[in-house]
Amino acid sequence: MPLETYVARVLAGEAARDSQPAALDALAITVRTFAIANRGRHRADGFDLCDQTHCQVVRTATAATGRAAQATAGRVLLRGRDVANVYYTASCGGRTEIPSAVWPGHEDPPYLPSRDDDACGGAPAWAAQIPEEDLLRALRASGFRGERLRDVRIVSRNGSGRVARLRVEGLQPEQISGQDLRVAVGRTLGWQHIKSSAFELRKQGDAYRFSGHGSGHGVGMCVIGSAKLAADGKDADYILGRYFPGLKISRPNITSRTEVGVKSGSSQAEVRLESGSSPTSNVWVSLPDDDVGEQATITTQTLKARDELARTLGVAPPARVTLRFHPTTDDYERATGQAWFTSGAIVNNELHLLPLAVLRERGVLDRTIRHELVHVMTDATLGRRALWVREGAAIYFAGEPPIPGQPPQRPPFTPEPRASCPDDNELRRPVSVGALTNAYARAHACFAKQIQSGRNWKDVR
Repeated sequence: MPLETYVARVLAGEAARDSQPAALDALAITVRTFAIANRGRHRADGFDLCDQTHCQVVRTATAATGRAAQATAGRVLLRGRDVANVYYTASCGGRTEIPSAVWPGHEDPPYLPSRDDDACGGAPAWAAQIPEEDLLRALRASGFRGERLRDVRIVSRNGSGRVARLRVEGLQPEQISGQDLRVAVGRTLGWQHIKSSAFELRKQGDAYRFSGHGSGHGVGMCVIGSAKLAADGKDADYILGRYFPGLKISRPNITSRTEVGVKSGSSQAEVRLESGSSPTSNVWVSLPDDDVGEQATITTQTLKARDELARTLGVAPPARVTLRFHPTTDDYERATGQAWFTSGAIVNNELHLLPLAVLRERGVLDRTIRHELVHVMTDATLGRRALWVREGAAIYFAGEPPIPGQPPQRPPFTPEPRASCPDDNELRRPVSVGALTNAYARAHACFAKQIQSGRNWKDVR
């Protein structure tokens, strides 16, 4: 479909009901900017944008949304000469949020500040009561382990007043961020429960009561706030300047020939910007739902690890690396056939990983990416050797303690001096975390012993 038709259809899915023309115009410019800045977000899947909240919701256009798209055609928000990386949220709840508070490691540009928004007025207020067993189910689906959730308590808030960290007593890891809890509950129980991370929490019997305000991540333009500003007579330029201070509105080289292709008949309509440029790197990252704000950070982290490992191993970087972070541990296990405690696996030359929040909470995100990258770079040479050689190389060169899925502060498992190298079945089908810990430690010890004797990694057998 033509780009402006796409913008009109996204406005139908994302705008507040009964929005005035100025609010629709401001959102149209923001939607167009987002689409162009995120061209290639789904390139790992063969298309650019989906029609879900993961990207932008697409619905049937109306006369009002079609008018807004055409009235603002070609206009985007610029940071210097570049199309800006912008966000918008259903409701900031009275205060906008900085990106890094939602997506750790994200840049906090001056045009995405955290500040009070009297236009929003704190709407909507909401409350939800979640039974303890349902909350435990949501946390376990996101990779937390434990038989009983003894208590959940807020331990810190960030500068905007949103929940930064919570303690989940009885589970491992012992803490979770407010944003990650919102996503964990949303993916398993539905997004209607915890609508934002601006909430209070108390336990009531066998349930937890959440009461808060706002809806969504809170970064960038507040859709409800912009609608109220437009109703008060403010124009689109004023609204955009308020929510994206310092950005300019311009008309870059986007013509009416720019089109998007939508493939129907799947759970996510595939949207391709046909005039899009080629990917800026050969690292492609697929992230679910509210993790997408971390795409640039993960890409940079993977590029750095890839190049460092290529130099260490003395091999050329792979032509393409695709990382797929799964939304839940169940999804990971279904896609890979591996147990949750393996953290990562390679399927059809793609790196499949546990949920991003789980790897980060365990402190193993970087080492897991490096572990799987070593496999990608060494399996052409080691692929037909015993599995302990391949896993030993991955553990050794990733610089990780030989304990899968465990925080780095735990003391590493030390095998017996004469422990045998593990057989393939011990590594391929471990029966427990402890069994895999033992097998990894022995594989690491066997591999390191040959390296320390002066043998090149390519010659380890």
